[in-house]
Amino acid sequence: MSPYDPSAYPPFAVTVDLVVLTVRRHALCALVVRRGEPPFQGRWALPGGFVRADEDLGAAAARELAEETGLCAHDPGDPAPAPGAGAHLEQLATYGDPERDPRMRVVSVAHLALAPDLPAPRPGGDANSVRWAPVEELLSPEAGFGGDEPPVPLAFDHARILADGVERARSKIEYSSLATAFCPPEFTVGELRRVYEAVWGVALDPRNFHRKVTGTPGFLVPAGGTTTRQGGRPAQLFRAGGATLLNPPMLRPEV
Repeated sequence: MSPYDPSAYPPFAVTVDLVVLTVRRHALCALVVRRGEPPFQGRWALPGGFVRADEDLGAAAARELAEETGLCAHDPGDPAPAPGAGAHLEQLATYGDPERDPRMRVVSVAHLALAPDLPAPRPGGDANSVRWAPVEELLSPEAGFGGDEPPVPLAFDHARILADGVERARSKIEYSSLATAFCPPEFTVGELRRVYEAVWGVALDPRNFHRKVTGTPGFLVPAGGTTTRQGGRPAQLFRAGGATLLNPPMLRPEV
């Protein structure tokens, strides 16, 4: 092997950024942190951090997820988390614009995390506050953040990363059982429909939706009980079935 001189190549750092999505009050929401240090001090950003020298990308993403939410990642090959197993976590994309970080050359490997009923977020690392915010609010340049702040874009290139993560979620729930990752272990068809409505941003016909999801092989299996937690008559409870791909797919309505 010919001699190799590492100093002949420019150094750069690798980070992981997390698009953490959940459904809160019938809206698709993302986790954002307010940066407590430069660069972009005081600006909202996606959670994340530098990859340590002794960990791979998946381990770094899982560590950041646990630090920010208290959740453990589960195997993305599973159709949905088992009860108490935590969040779905998968690699999203890599972002390497030379100017994306003013400190130095930084390549970010973004990950997408989905989970139901996520706990109250807690700040850590270089963040001094953290909150859930509706995705529509974060991605709209005209909207203030919750109406109490002037419109300011997310730090770094995080608006692009967030938009890519949201589109990945919207696309995957068409042809996979990933929508159940937003639900508790046992859920009603109505609760699953509200997940689709929140992620896609459209209203769905309840009867047609019920027919599609219960008629798709392996999508849902009866849990053997009912609930009245949504009000009205008792509704049948279901669990995620064994299918990972849906056939026929749940096609997103055109808007």
